[in-house]
Amino acid sequence: MEFHDLTRKLQRENDTKIVMLVSDGIGGLPLEPGGETELETANTPNLDALATRGTLGLSTPVLPGITPGSGPGHLGLFGYDPLQYNIGRGVLEALGVDFELGANDVAIRGNFCSLDEQGNISDRRAGRIASEIGMKLCDKLATIKIPGVEVFVRHVKEYRLVIVFRAEGLGGNLHDTDPQRTGVPPLSPAALDEQSEATVKVAENFLAQARELLKDDFPANFLTLRGVAKLPHIPSYKEVYGLKAGAVAVYPMYRGLARLVNMDVLDAGQTLDAQCSCLEANWNDYDFFFVHFKYTDSTGEDGNFEAKVKRIEELDAAIPRIMNLNPDVIIVTGDHSTPCKMKSHSWHPVPTLIASNVCRTDACTGFGEADCLQGGLGQFPAKYLMSLAMAHAGRYEKYGA
Repeated sequence: MEFHDLTRKLQRENDTKIVMLVSDGIGGLPLEPGGETELETANTPNLDALATRGTLGLSTPVLPGITPGSGPGHLGLFGYDPLQYNIGRGVLEALGVDFELGANDVAIRGNFCSLDEQGNISDRRAGRIASEIGMKLCDKLATIKIPGVEVFVRHVKEYRLVIVFRAEGLGGNLHDTDPQRTGVPPLSPAALDEQSEATVKVAENFLAQARELLKDDFPANFLTLRGVAKLPHIPSYKEVYGLKAGAVAVYPMYRGLARLVNMDVLDAGQTLDAQCSCLEANWNDYDFFFVHFKYTDSTGEDGNFEAKVKRIEELDAAIPRIMNLNPDVIIVTGDHSTPCKMKSHSWHPVPTLIASNVCRTDACTGFGEADCLQGGLGQFPAKYLMSLAMAHAGRYEKYGA
């Protein structure tokens, strides 16, 4: 029996509320051996109180030793096997800006970048240009014309954009052109299957025109292409869990992830305070809430240990406001680890906390990596976290006689 066949069979309706609070990239590492991680360094009295009444563990987003992107990391949290549902980032970004993808569309996540005089990448994120600059550059790129192909360009946020090629016969299986390091030129588009050869030619044409249009716009004088993909079929949250789900996310990609599994994407504003207000305003209308907090990831990627600690403390300060709503189950976790020491996503298992009135509590009294290593949940695949949430919410029938 497939896992989702079982979840469909065991669904039981009740009036319980589940909150999944995802602190993106929350897992970390100590800067020195024997030191504390970012989460352990932070002053988190509210998360520690939840840990005392809940159960802790470490979740593995994909497989041991495999570093996940944000897409696979979140799909695992949502209870979808990320090895079965490999969703390209371009699709997620397009859905996140409310672009309606069709069967003939190839969606691509773009990053504006900085090229030096030799044509090498000097900054993969173009100095994190302001969104108003990114929007103007996208307007330039929207003038690109390619015979036989409709081209759509949408700004996402800061240095990020979405490009969609629409034509029959285009494949969505290309290598990224981002080499993931500086001091080297962008990679050339390359197909991973025969059908995508036609898409390579379209991408080459687009990039050639983009290079000319952006040549005087340093630090954003070129772009890289990532996550090339077509829209896949994926069953909805309502179908596999019987839940009416609402997403409280600010960044477009995470809104796109929620939309992909047919969550309602709510108006979450742009701040954590606004997200809490959104949660409060919609509390009576949904069974499940996905609340996403981005900044523990971005500070980790910047290698800013102190800033990540402060962001964790900001998240901790919002916990009482969430708990005032009396959720029956609250989960606090991340989609992956982003240690400041590494300045990137990593394979390290992710601190995870689940609290409800029917938890089998463990001896842990703080929320950090060392405590989670000793916690009652142990180390487990993230794709089973939703089943734990459903069970703690009393939303599963017994399996078998």
